[in-house]
Amino acid sequence: MEQERPEETPPIQEFRDTPNTSTKGLSKVFSNSEGLRAGWRLLLYVVMMAGFFLGLKMLLLQFHRSTPGKFSFESLLFSEMTGFISVFGAAVVMSFLEHRPVGCYGLPVQQAFGKLFWQGILFGFLEISALVGLIYAFGGYSFGPLALHGAQIVHWAVLWALCLTFVGLFEEFLFRGYSLFTLSSGVGFWPAAILLSLLFAAVHLQNNGEGRVGVAAVFIVGLLWCFTVRRTGSLWLAVGMHAAFDFGETFFYSVPDSGMVLPGHLSNATLYGPGWLTGGSVGPEASVFDFVLLFIFFYVIHRLYPPKKSPQQADAGSKPALSEFRGLLASTTDAGQGAPPREQSDKTLQQFMQWRQKADPSQ
Repeated sequence: MEQERPEETPPIQEFRDTPNTSTKGLSKVFSNSEGLRAGWRLLLYVVMMAGFFLGLKMLLLQFHRSTPGKFSFESLLFSEMTGFISVFGAAVVMSFLEHRPVGCYGLPVQQAFGKLFWQGILFGFLEISALVGLIYAFGGYSFGPLALHGAQIVHWAVLWALCLTFVGLFEEFLFRGYSLFTLSSGVGFWPAAILLSLLFAAVHLQNNGEGRVGVAAVFIVGLLWCFTVRRTGSLWLAVGMHAAFDFGETFFYSVPDSGMVLPGHLSNATLYGPGWLTGGSVGPEASVFDFVLLFIFFYVIHRLYPPKKSPQQADAGSKPALSEFRGLLASTTDAGQGAPPREQSDKTLQQFMQWRQKADPSQ
């Protein structure tokens, strides 16, 4: 009787997962090694910012409506406040999504209206004062009689200071806050600064009376304020400088600001003379002297706020001192082969303290 052979089971066929090249390629479009690409993050931020702005505008319309074609200070103030809340609110949401503190986008709360802001106020008022002073020296500016008197001066000074601070906060964070931080991570700091400063200048073309020379000045001052962010790591200097310059133009010296002369100015000032001197209908910011002053401020910022060393640079700077100490320690050990242990350890400790003092003088 033949023994029955066990049935042979067919080999199990292995199915290997083949990489989906289309999915992989699509993933590269949206993300890289650091997560979502900078362009998509910026797009998401813009969408959220627009949502915040439209929502707040609709809410505001329930309480305040302006008359078309008629200037309203309240409408201007509410518009700037709404703009700032929108751009900053969207950044707060992005900070949660990106697991970053919102302060890394340029407006750290602990620095709010602190030293950098008041330094910016000083720089901004010095700039507009020097600019108007130069125009006056060449016979192109007259302060004129006062347009406000008594309590009206204080009233309008406070209102314009408040409004123009929000102008500084809104425009600086819009063009040099989250947008500059994110775009820099994708294309580099200076390409991002140039692109956003061009956009900043283009937006000013909407102002009545603005011209090409004025827009060129806006582009350069945009680069200057980007430079302050690079050197200080904060927008507060630029916010103060922006607000103070606009305050000097709009209220104190009562001259056109980007082509606009607004109510509530201090005097009935007049500008007269060639456009290269006075800036023409645009105002002093389109004067040739403003370009000179802006380049001077580039140098001032460069001198007052030196670039900060990165942790890698700081470590690299301490390595020679560390290697030097190791060499000293080796030579001390070799030289003290026959010395008593106490004498050798005292000498080693002395060499260590000398190295420590050299590596960190603050110790």
